[in-house]
Amino acid sequence: MGAGKSTVGRLVAEAEGVPFRDLDEVIEMSVGMTIAGFFERRGEAAFREVEARLLRDLVDPDVVLALGGGAVIDEGSWALLRERARTVWLDAPLDSLLQRSGGLTRPLLRGRSRSEVESLLDLRRWRYAEADHRVDASRHLPEVVAEVRRLWAA
Repeated sequence: MGAGKSTVGRLVAEAEGVPFRDLDEVIEMSVGMTIAGFFERRGEAAFREVEARLLRDLVDPDVVLALGGGAVIDEGSWALLRERARTVWLDAPLDSLLQRSGGLTRPLLRGRSRSEVESLLDLRRWRYAEADHRVDASRHLPEVVAEVRRLWAA
């Protein structure tokens, strides 16, 4: 949600000459509708099932993979990522995330107050903090990309 996962991921993959995959894009292609449409029709639980299933096919140490913010909460998905990938948390303050993502319009955020969104982030932050690396994504895009590239090369 506005941390820059897709943008940074694409730029890092391009610069490193490796494939890039955005899990949300793969989900949309698989289910034949937008994430928002899927949430409305099937709900979050069904979305998380599809997300976890498709993630298993995408995790590869030679692919830059952008995940939605809730993908890492599933224990099986997190175990798979820890085993087969290097994880990077693109961390930014809530105000930056909301500004970049267009506010409270994302499917999981629709109809929630700012304090509810803050609570959701607080519930997830413990898992994000378990990532191999944390990158301050509130900086300018070229700086964030350069840091993630350094981590990729390490």
